[in-house]
Amino acid sequence: MIKIKASLVKALREKTGAGMMDCKKALEENGGDMSASVDWLRAQGLSAAAKKSARVTSEGLVGLAINTTKGALVEVNTETDFVARNEDFQVFVKALTNISLEGKGSVDDLNSALYINSKNTVGETITNMIATIGENMHLRRVSVLESENGVVSSYMHNALQPGLGKIGVLLALDSLGDQKQLETLGKKLAMHIAATNPHALSRETIDSSELEREKNVLTEQARESGKPDEIIEKMVEGRLRKYYEEVCLLEQTFVIDGETRISEVINEASVRIGTPIKISGFVRFALGEGIEKKEEAFAEEVAAAAGI
Repeated sequence: MIKIKASLVKALREKTGAGMMDCKKALEENGGDMSASVDWLRAQGLSAAAKKSARVTSEGLVGLAINTTKGALVEVNTETDFVARNEDFQVFVKALTNISLEGKGSVDDLNSALYINSKNTVGETITNMIATIGENMHLRRVSVLESENGVVSSYMHNALQPGLGKIGVLLALDSLGDQKQLETLGKKLAMHIAATNPHALSRETIDSSELEREKNVLTEQARESGKPDEIIEKMVEGRLRKYYEEVCLLEQTFVIDGETRISEVINEASVRIGTPIKISGFVRFALGEGIEKKEEAFAEEVAAAAGI
């Protein structure tokens, strides 16, 4: 029998939405031929999931689970918000988030984990739910955050119920200070992150390619002024400072009081608690961000709904 590479199994799964084991068997039965394997899956009754796998999924839910020192975020996408309000789907997302707390924080790791009280993997369970609910679903991303000496705080915006909503945030604070005070501080900072969407913790942690792109844009804008190079350089420096204040968490202005920098909030809390506090990491998931949604003209939408 031909040896099937894991990459080929993964490609067939992404193409059809069928379970990993089903995809492997299909490829084995068809000598590794992708097209024949797709047809084989359809012949086996998995065509419903396969046909739905091409539909855009930009709705759904962000799930959040946390204990004192570890937290997990999961985003599961669906085609419509109607499914996101389905009780079975909400139970499913909650379960995935709880499973993620025990995992490594990757989509592949979660997809291959056994679903709760089931012999099926999470990936296989998703495929079954696609056929049952009648919409395409997609486990888009997973993240796990941990603090060895401190707390992990969280915040969920637009929550449908505890741990499920549209924007989820995890924040890790490393400190030997009082746990309750750290949790209170962490909750406020998590709310700030939900509101401001920082890209990095500090200047030093900004993605180098993103920073270079911003510098080039600011330089071109400054050159349009027609001023000498030395003036342009100072203009770019000033605009970069503004950029850092917008995208770096530690340089942002705290939304709760509207005047204190986050770095100062941390310093003041360290003095108050009596021990150093450090933000060791944060994660923010906003539902559907970066997904290109299908836009339809209103007249076409009405016609589609009426079956015209």
